[in-house]
Amino acid sequence: MDLLVVLSIEALRAVASLALISVGLAIIFGMMRVINLAHGEFLMLGGYAAIVATKAGVNIWVATLLISPVVVGVIGVIIERTVIRFLYGRPRDTMLATWGLSLFLVGLATTIFGNTTEGISAPAGSLQVGNYHIAAYSLIIVLIAAVVFASIWAVFRHTRYRLIARSTMQNPDMAAALGVNPPAVYAATFGIGAGLAGLAGGVMAPITGIVPTIGAAYVAKAFITVIGGGPAVLAGTVSASVLFGAIDQIITYLSTPVIGEVALLAAAVVLLRFMPLGITGRFFRRAS
Repeated sequence: MDLLVVLSIEALRAVASLALISVGLAIIFGMMRVINLAHGEFLMLGGYAAIVATKAGVNIWVATLLISPVVVGVIGVIIERTVIRFLYGRPRDTMLATWGLSLFLVGLATTIFGNTTEGISAPAGSLQVGNYHIAAYSLIIVLIAAVVFASIWAVFRHTRYRLIARSTMQNPDMAAALGVNPPAVYAATFGIGAGLAGLAGGVMAPITGIVPTIGAAYVAKAFITVIGGGPAVLAGTVSASVLFGAIDQIITYLSTPVIGEVALLAAAVVLLRFMPLGITGRFFRRAS
């Protein structure tokens, strides 16, 4: 029974982590139709922002939950204004540009931080479940993910932002005629997506450590989750994260982490074979 509780907590942590890693990409890709291959590097930058701030004496919670998303969000706005704004409606060019941006950010981080793993200690200590110990930080990650998704849902549900953003992406000229500032909406949406990736990096830094090439380990999972989830940003990300995160964690427990990731990819291939529009495209057509 104790082992089952521990495994359940670890499965929840895996699902929450995958959801946090993917939601920023879901906003950028799902709402803006921008294929951002530098998403993993935004996560990496968020991790380094948390590490640098913590080592400079900033409280770890401020560093991970505030500094990381703000720093990467600002970087995202700058990138959107200087690079992405010229490539809307040109998906192949956007892929090439963000791939080049990814290589640039990896090289820049390697020059500044070196090619060694940097990290910070996980806060909150450990919990004892019978004869087993589990990091309390695992439960905190679940709580952070829940708060993030509840906040995004509240914004989508109770403000006009989602309507304004979608209408701007679909018909910027009409939106401008109605008084909306399309460039500001583009920059804000891309910045929010980048900031959420930075938040994920800051949250993951205490348990994974950060190295300049860490983004490559997450970007594929994020794209698989977003595409598998379908067109609804929140419902798709949550449903795909639950499915893929649980499969990854279960297979990892029964075998190895490598086999777990292979199982995740196989599950995504099977899912898209039978549900080309993703989970929400098939079951939750009216979800957010």
